[in-house]
Amino acid sequence: MSENLNDIVSKRRTFAIISHPDAGKTTLTEKLLLFGGAINQAGAVKARGENRRAHSDWMKVEQERGISVASSVMSFDYGGCAFNLLDTPGHEDFSEDTYRVLTAVDSAVMVIDCAKGIEAQTKKLFEVCRLRDIPIITFINKLDRDGQEPFALLEEIEQTLALDVTPAVWPIGMGRDFKGCFNLLTDSLNLFEKGEKGALPKEGAHIEGIDDEKLDALLPADQVSALREGVEMARGLCPAFDKQAYLEGSLTPVFFGSAVNNFGVRELLEALIAFAPAPKEQKTPERTVLPTEEKVSGFVFKIQANMDPKHRDRIAFMRLCSGHFKRGMKLTHLRTQKQVILHNPVMFLAQDRALAEEAFAGDIIGLPNHGGLRIGDVFSEGETLTFKGIPSFAPELLKKVRAQDPLKAKHLAKALDQIAEEGGASIFKPVHGFEWIVGVVGALQFEILADRIRTEFDIPVIFEPTSYYTARWVQGNKEQLQKFESANAVTLATDHDGDTVFLARNAWHLNKAREDYPDLRFLKVKE
Repeated sequence: MSENLNDIVSKRRTFAIISHPDAGKTTLTEKLLLFGGAINQAGAVKARGENRRAHSDWMKVEQERGISVASSVMSFDYGGCAFNLLDTPGHEDFSEDTYRVLTAVDSAVMVIDCAKGIEAQTKKLFEVCRLRDIPIITFINKLDRDGQEPFALLEEIEQTLALDVTPAVWPIGMGRDFKGCFNLLTDSLNLFEKGEKGALPKEGAHIEGIDDEKLDALLPADQVSALREGVEMARGLCPAFDKQAYLEGSLTPVFFGSAVNNFGVRELLEALIAFAPAPKEQKTPERTVLPTEEKVSGFVFKIQANMDPKHRDRIAFMRLCSGHFKRGMKLTHLRTQKQVILHNPVMFLAQDRALAEEAFAGDIIGLPNHGGLRIGDVFSEGETLTFKGIPSFAPELLKKVRAQDPLKAKHLAKALDQIAEEGGASIFKPVHGFEWIVGVVGALQFEILADRIRTEFDIPVIFEPTSYYTARWVQGNKEQLQKFESANAVTLATDHDGDTVFLARNAWHLNKAREDYPDLRFLKVKE
């Protein structure tokens, strides 16, 4: 183990941004890239024309609708650290993609709208982070608009998420009266100025504590008084920042700011450098894999097709777990036991990409392929490893799909197979019958899928109701499974991995199958 590898890995930060739709997640992502020097001008989501197209929202359907539906990966440098930022879909109908992304990160930033507080999707995503003990930094956004009082927001986070909170900065005013923030960690004052679009805010004025007389010269008397009272109460009522509690996922430092105005973004980045964990060890059934090991290992957590519409390509996103990866090196694809030479691995800035000459634990690299890779695949330098926890969820909604032009049925089968491989939907082929069944988590996915199949594959499709209520993967011993399959052939299908799926007509049908076959497992989540 080289000291150099230790140093390199210790300077990596791989994190996701989670939030409810419209909390400002995509805008914050843009501003982090702006501070990191990765882009020159942030593509504001609400701007017109080309500016509207945020770097992280690169799919045609995202640009048309102004929402994020696929997770994006962006790499940039700031403050001596290499960041891998995974932007996730905020819309709940695309939460499965987000759950998978959270298997590939070491920490998360939770974005909250100061007017709306904790919303349903934020809570759902937080629970996933909690299951994985992912440390969270909170960014309360849109302080340039009127919202809830800071203490009310802190209390809501604490009560709703059962999480200790400690303010890292304290806001001065809100909405039209917003003047900036006092940094409780560094005793400095950052004044809010609406600068030129794309301009970075100035460094904060250094203050010798909250009682420094300089404050009286910089702010109106009533705001100075309110600030001192607020800071005193915050320090008295909230626990002091404890890095260990944060790393264990039981405490969140809270930042306030306005992403659209670039305010508070620098402080958030500096907190990620100071507090967020470097790439962690990964537990496998075989052994614990350390990020500083010499040998390379990694797992595929996402497949994305047609990132470059000109080249019908598929990119497998791989999280490196250990070692020093070099372009052209030979790795074993453990599912097929084949040796693969990785000639053209890529690093990302959303859909823009560059050849990855080298990469280290924590980095996300893209592996171009023509359908040979799947979510959950593991690569190593020969050792058998199984990285667990990359889920597929049983869909809540099921519909039949057919091509408007019957002559394109074969092309539709290929398109559906590709979408299934990238985890965009569950695709089931009934054992009896010729139709395809598409399963999704949320209704909006059907619209997005129809858009994608039409624009990417030139196949207009029709989704039609089906009599099925839900789907479950069926597992168990071979003899019981064969009995079940013989008795239930008309309600059986296979997924794109060839695994057996039971399509239940209603809740009673599902419960009856469980009663009749107690030795079989009817799974809602497949890893």
